[in-house]
Amino acid sequence: MFEGFSLEQIKLPEATLRVRVGGGGPPLLMLHGHPRTHATWHRVAPILAEEYTVICLIFAVSAKPFDMPDHSGSSKRSNARDCLALMDYLGFDRFGLAGQDRGAYTAFRTAMDHPASVSRLAILEAIPIGDALARCDARFASAWWHWFFFAQPEKPEQAILANPDAWYGGDPAEMGAEAYADFSPRSTIRRRSTA
Repeated sequence: MFEGFSLEQIKLPEATLRVRVGGGGPPLLMLHGHPRTHATWHRVAPILAEEYTVICLIFAVSAKPFDMPDHSGSSKRSNARDCLALMDYLGFDRFGLAGQDRGAYTAFRTAMDHPASVSRLAILEAIPIGDALARCDARFASAWWHWFFFAQPEKPEQAILANPDAWYGGDPAEMGAEAYADFSPRSTIRRRSTA
């Protein structure tokens, strides 16, 4: 999985990011969704690396300081700044951007806040949040309860960290051994530091 890609831990002003980098050519930053890892891209990244420098950001095991009371450190705008800082660190002032699921929201925010830096944008499997919430009813709330759960202060972390294996599940037979090892719930919970 990710043959020919390097695995790097990059310390930036607002975060320490774990990334896989491979290929050569114009840069393409790829952002995965939740609860996935960069393994989401393991089949397509090597193909894209034939023409692009592919950077797969691994949100799940990247680290940010504890969040502010207003959650601004966890915002898509803050994540967008991290993406820009990462690409600047890697020497790219303009780049393509692909986001899947929750990664798509960060990709969209990055393109909105920094249009001069994003040459192309691909949004995959993302629901327009404003539209979804405008149509919210009991059926939606039952199916998407985790949106409301994740918005609660401190409760999600307490519940998930109590038993991450039960929370996230996963199956090596379905995912493949390498993808599962990378996904393993104990390794994919966002680590926070007090620094």
